[in-house]
This record gives sequence, structure tokens and C-alpha cells, in this order.
Amino acid sequence: MKKILLLLIGFIACTTLTYAQHIDRGKFVKDSLDEYINRALTNWRVPGAAVCIIKDGKVVLVKAYGIKELGEPTKVDINSLFMIGSNTKAFTATALAMLQTENKLSLDDKVTKYLPQFKLDNKFAGEQTIIRDLLCHRLGFKTFQGDFTFYNTNLSRNEIITKLGQLKAAYPFRTKWGYTNSAFLTAGEIIPKVTGKPWELYIRENIFAPLGMTNTLALTADLPKSLNRTVPHTLVDGRLTPIPYCQIDGLAPAASICSSINDMGKWVLALLNDGKVGTRQVIPLAAIQATREPQDIVGSVHHLNGETDYELYGLGWFIEDYANHHIIMHTGGVSGYLSSVTLIPQEHLGIVILTNTDQNRLFDALRWEIVDAYFKMPFRNYSDTYLSNYKANAATDQLFDKRLRDSVALNLPPALPVINYTGKYVNELYGSVMVTQGLNNDLEMRFEHHPKMYAHLQPIGGNRFYTTFSDPILGKAVFPFTVQNGKVVSVRVKVDDEVERDPYEFRKVQ
Repeated sequence: MKKILLLLIGFIACTTLTYAQHIDRGKFVKDSLDEYINRALTNWRVPGAAVCIIKDGKVVLVKAYGIKELGEPTKVDINSLFMIGSNTKAFTATALAMLQTENKLSLDDKVTKYLPQFKLDNKFAGEQTIIRDLLCHRLGFKTFQGDFTFYNTNLSRNEIITKLGQLKAAYPFRTKWGYTNSAFLTAGEIIPKVTGKPWELYIRENIFAPLGMTNTLALTADLPKSLNRTVPHTLVDGRLTPIPYCQIDGLAPAASICSSINDMGKWVLALLNDGKVGTRQVIPLAAIQATREPQDIVGSVHHLNGETDYELYGLGWFIEDYANHHIIMHTGGVSGYLSSVTLIPQEHLGIVILTNTDQNRLFDALRWEIVDAYFKMPFRNYSDTYLSNYKANAATDQLFDKRLRDSVALNLPPALPVINYTGKYVNELYGSVMVTQGLNNDLEMRFEHHPKMYAHLQPIGGNRFYTTFSDPILGKAVFPFTVQNGKVVSVRVKVDDEVERDPYEFRKVQ
């Protein structure tokens, strides 16, 4: 029976490969894309998505799929709003490059010329940092360093810039690329110093309005007020769940824009048309070119076709080589949303994909599927390949989490009376957390700068506690308390790697 099954699988694989080799790739977008997306939405459990393809100066496709919210019948349309996350960065970089073309600033100006309060832990680095450094992630920080402190918190933009100066750089200045959201915020805050207008107003007046992006919002605070908006989703214990909108206007120039597929198509159409809308020059060509100049080396990127190519960073854009094509691209991820924007100037090709769950690789797979179709490359079914890897990783994570939950079920008492772990703890960068006693031997942790969020700590033996956050984006972890001479002196706090990769040490102060 096994032999027959293996032969059958082999036959299916061969016929699939034969089909893939002979499929007319030129017809994929027109004849097969809808079926591909609808199938992938089901497989990935993506409630809603929207796709736009630009080719040779025309919108080839702009289409919405699925629903705005799980359990509700309202369908996504081409004007429904999604958070675009870090695809905001290209708008901020372009705005600053536009101001350079108007001789209102230079991207090589020192940041302190406009923000005298700007500092880095390395005094010399802070004094030498130029605007360009902020826009290409070369300050010396690790990727996502500081983001637990800055993301979805009650900190103002000025407070975030001040705390950025307290971060301990992991690498020497300008020696290594590290994705730094707070640096983009700092760059965006130069705009009001030059124009007298807040970042959000300048972006609206000088990019959104001239391009006809009439539905696009600069700030996340405005999204809940919109009548035509999608709802963010994530997986909670394996179940797809709607979640609250994150409020990230403190990091606005890095991640706060909310847009529709119709509006994002207008943005990409203009970028591929050298900044023109019809005959009207909206974005200076020199500004577009400035954002696409490679500034820093990210590393190597491995493609499913077997290629290993470079990955660089410009100003708000990743730059890759793929199949002898120069690709300008970026992805965006915030609570409950993932998106991608891709430009291939030599092919006059642009692709935008928006989704309303943060647990999918469809936004990535679909991009490469469309690119390969236009490059007339073999069909690879990226979605199924990515899904297989995703499920394997998810199974590993679920097994690890089950072991921790099994430990909780053993009702192991902590090493010390639970009252000993309660009190106030402080981290120099973040601020303070308060630990109080919950039911039985459980603890609850409240965070100074995340007032709507808390963590539930359950003992799993010794001084270790299994921790779940009320905000599922922050993940699950084990918090170990450090005990010296019978006294609790600190606790190590860890959030999901997609928020920040290193833990925070909080000292007990009372």
C-alpha cells in the first residue's frame, strides 16, 4: 500500500512539474490569479486581501478578496483601509528627498542641525549622524532594538527620540545594518523643523493629495473612525482572532500610514512613471532616484529558484537582484496586518499586496508568483512551499508551548513565597513595571508605557514563570527572576522576536 501511495505521489509530482514547465506564464495573472489567491486565503486563513499590479504605465489589476472581519459578511473592496506598517518608510524618505530637491535641506546634513536635542549613547556618533544615516538603518543598533519600549506605547515622539539616545549600540557607528524604527521617526521629525508642518500634514498635502490618495490616512488614530476599514487579525492559541488596532503614532514616520489598494496603486504608478501623474510632475525624479541609491549592505538573500543574491538598503527601500532584474521593495508588518510593495523599474512593473492578518506568508509568496509570471519563469507555487515551512515551525512552537503549559498544570510552587516576587521593577530604557499577586501563586505584571496591556505569570518551578501577554502580538515567554541571598533582585522580560529580539532586565526597587 505504501509503495502504491509513493508511486501515486511521484506521479502527481511529475505531472505537476510537467504542467508547471508548460504552463503559459503570460496568462497567469489573467486566467489563474483569482483561483490561486482564493485557495491561498483559505489555506493561510487570511480573512481579507487586496492586490494591485501596474505594468507599462497602466493598472493591470486592482482587486479585493475576502472579508473585512472574521465572522462578519462585509467584503473587502478596493477602497477598504489596511495598515501598511513599514511601507510608510518610503513615504517619509521620499518626503525628505523632495525637500532636498527644493534646497530646504540636504540628506547629508547633521541631524543636530534640526534637532539639537538629538543624542546617541556614543557621543561622537550622535554628533556625526546625518539624515541619510537615519533613513538607511546604519546607526549601529540591532534590528528592532528598543522596539518593545517604542511600539504601541503611550510615549510621545519626543520621548522616543530621547530614549533612542539611551540605547546601547550593539555595533560601532556605520559598521553594520540594523533595522531601527525609532531612527525613521527621528528623520520624520525633521520635516516640521524645515516646513513648519507636522509630518502627517506635510505627507498629506505633498504626496497623498497630489496623487489622489483620497482615502489614505497618515495616523493610526484615525483608522477606527473610518467607515470602510478592515479589522486586524492574529492567531491566539491556534485560533484566528480579531484584535484591537495598535496605536503607533508615536512612531508615525516609520509605520503609521493606513491605505487602500486603490490608493497604493496610485503611489506605485507615480513612482514607476518618474514621479509624474499624467504630464504633471508630483514627485521630483531626483527625489525618487535618491531613495533608490544603495546605502548599506543588508546581506545575502536566498530565492526558491536556487539563486543567492545581494540585499541592500536604500532610503526606505530594500534593493535586491533577482533573475538579472533590479528590484526595489519593502514589506510592512504591524499588529494584525502584513503587506508588500514591489517595484521593478526596468520592467515597468509594480505590485502591491495587502492582508489583514499578521500570520501569513501569502503577502510574500504572491509577490514572487507574480514576478515570476512576468519574467516567464517556471511556476513554483510559493504559497504551498511557504505554508509547509510555516506549519512545521508552528508545530515546533506549539510543542514547546504545550510543554510549558504542562509544567503549569503540575502546580509547582515557586522557590520563594509568591509575595517575595511582587513589587516595583525598573529598566533604564523602558521605565517601570509593577508585579502584584494574582490568584494562588500567579503573578500579574503591569507596564508603565503599555497601560492597556498586562502579563499573566504562572509558576513552573524554581524562580521561573510561564508568561502570557494580554496583547497576543507580544507572544509567550518564560520570565526568570534572579534571587541573591534569598532576595529577589531582578526579572528578565522577553517579548516576541518580531517585536524585539533581546530581553530586558528589570531591577527590583521596592
